[in-house]
Amino acid sequence: MGSTSKRQLPLSSSSSSSSSSSRAASGQGNAAVRPKTPASRRSVTPNSRVHSNEDDSDSGRVRVAVRLRPRNADDLLSDADFADCVELQPEMRRLKLRKNNWSSESYRFDEVFTESASQRRVYEVVAKPVVESVLNGYNGTVMAYGQTGTGKTYTLGRLGNDDASERGIMVRALEDIIANTSPTSDSVEISYLQLYMESIQDLLAPEKINIPITEDPRTGEVSLPGAAVVKIRDIDHFLQQLQIGEANRHAANTKLNTESSRSHAILMVYVRRSVHEKVEDEISSQEKVNRSDVPGGSRIPIVRKSKLLIVDLAGSERVDKSGSEGLLLEEAKFINLSLTSLGKCINALAENSPHIPIRDSKLTRLLRDSFGGSARTSLIITIGPSARHHAETTSTIMFGQRAMKIVNMVKLKEEFDYESLCRKLEKQVDQLTEEIERQQKLRKNDTDEMEKRLRECQNTFAEAEKNLVTRSEFLEKENTRLELEMKDFLNELNHQKDLNVLMRDEVASLEMSLKHSKLQGQKCIDNQHHKFVCTLLPRVLPCLAKELWAAFSWNTLTIRGASLQWEF
Repeated sequence: MGSTSKRQLPLSSSSSSSSSSSRAASGQGNAAVRPKTPASRRSVTPNSRVHSNEDDSDSGRVRVAVRLRPRNADDLLSDADFADCVELQPEMRRLKLRKNNWSSESYRFDEVFTESASQRRVYEVVAKPVVESVLNGYNGTVMAYGQTGTGKTYTLGRLGNDDASERGIMVRALEDIIANTSPTSDSVEISYLQLYMESIQDLLAPEKINIPITEDPRTGEVSLPGAAVVKIRDIDHFLQQLQIGEANRHAANTKLNTESSRSHAILMVYVRRSVHEKVEDEISSQEKVNRSDVPGGSRIPIVRKSKLLIVDLAGSERVDKSGSEGLLLEEAKFINLSLTSLGKCINALAENSPHIPIRDSKLTRLLRDSFGGSARTSLIITIGPSARHHAETTSTIMFGQRAMKIVNMVKLKEEFDYESLCRKLEKQVDQLTEEIERQQKLRKNDTDEMEKRLRECQNTFAEAEKNLVTRSEFLEKENTRLELEMKDFLNELNHQKDLNVLMRDEVASLEMSLKHSKLQGQKCIDNQHHKFVCTLLPRVLPCLAKELWAAFSWNTLTIRGASLQWEF
């Protein structure tokens, strides 16, 4: 997955303010001077922020709030005859630190919480704006700093198993993140680490110790390869992981705190969100033009990756007050060493020093993006009211005052979600492959059907052609036979004609012969008749006449046409 765009807010890190010593000498108080910075192109402050008392030009500055711990039993017993060294003016966001009964110094912070402030209000003012920025694609850091026993772990890491109202910033931040992400398109992952005696250890996998820190040479981003990364399903799952981490964290009983944290705890929350159309509407048209489209009209999906660090620093302490010795003393040395390195970095950033000693400690390397980097940072400093710890309280307050001068270049990190695009395109390829296979199968079936029909048509045509040839041959034979018969018939007719002519001639000849014969026969008959009549008849007739006369009364006898008449 490649990075595509990092939009940043052009916030200047320069500030015009004097050092803490000069402020003390002038007697003008120690209110921090806010740096003047140009307005950002796009505010990282969500509209739904509960407390929004900052200007857009001030949105990259480290926000610092102070929280006063209530008096505990030890304070009530030791300082019974002394007034508190701290006086709060929450409506003015000021804190007065008494040096003695007649002198005090005033400090201004972004928010001041009294000892009665609820956990919910602390979260909404300090951490909720950072969480909303993380949900919008910006890196964020929420950190607690203060003396041992002033309530840092209570503010950040309180689980609130028995009372939900006591839940700290860690639990409430994950509640908001889980509630505002979609399990289908977004992901929330965590790593929980501790920095113990300059060794990074995994609280979720205790067997992983001395985890190295690596930096991307191109972007400068810090990563911890080898650290366990757990994908969070819901808030109950997160609470289980947090309980596992807290059980593995180093803690000890000191004079200042019965459960003193001996390591810096760092909760890393990785949020990955897909940019939907509603979010894209907020992006300028020029940025939309700059986004590439893949061939075929598919828009490359955009993903926003952000990281939230919630850092519970171990408390600074004086060995003579905490009573640390042996291993506790070694732990205290490493704690104070890393906190000193952090203080040096913040001093250098506040004074615009050309050299920032980030590499002096692993803690400062882990927090390089939180101070002077691209993350939006909120710092809550915790102090106690007891005058016995005036020096520690002063040091904590000055740490917060210097941190307020730091201005980060807040950046929105967007990346082309090539993995999602690849999965989408692979799915489309699979669908198209299935469709092609289905179409090919249908085409094959159609081809087979057409070939079958073609074969049937060819067979029918061949059979018809065969029948036609047979019929043609039969007709040709019949035609030949008929032609022969016709010729025979014509010959016969001609022969008959000739016969007819002969017959006609013969008939004519016969008629002539007959006519001649008739003529000859008539002459012969006449001759015979004449002979008969002349010779024989006179002899016979008289004898017969008498006999016939008796029977007939003929008087005329015709014989062969000759009529004989006689008279008796």
